[in-house]
Amino acid sequence: MGLFDDSLKNAVPGGNLATPIAIAAGALILGKLFGGGSSQAPAAPASVPTPLPAPTEASSGSIMGGLSDLIGKLTAGGAGSQVNSWVGHGPNEPIEPGQLGNAIGGDVLDQLAAKTGMTKEQLLSQLATVLPQLINGLTPKGRMPTLAEFDER
Repeated sequence: MGLFDDSLKNAVPGGNLATPIAIAAGALILGKLFGGGSSQAPAAPASVPTPLPAPTEASSGSIMGGLSDLIGKLTAGGAGSQVNSWVGHGPNEPIEPGQLGNAIGGDVLDQLAAKTGMTKEQLLSQLATVLPQLINGLTPKGRMPTLAEFDER
């Protein structure tokens, strides 16, 4: 298994990659959900440091590009402090489902709910548990991995 599969399996309760929450988490990173017509999230406060972006050679359709897009969307949506804790070393700060929903945006939530058959409330509750572990697992060195590091796994 690769870094993405391992990280997702470790983040999803029971490790079952066929569960709706695994599908939703995978879609957030792999589904190109943040391009085009989704609504803009409010800007993050200036005092919150922004996580390191993905290497420039990461395309938006790749896992690295999707991870960078997700981190950017969450940071722009006001969850920069939490995201930095997930990427960096140390304990992962929790995120409230409502804050996560505001950061992700209604259009994306509608798409994920349709893909998974979950209500938005169920989806946000479970994503608030899974995303910190998933992003932490995809950034094992406390930063965005390079493409070479990502391919090593």
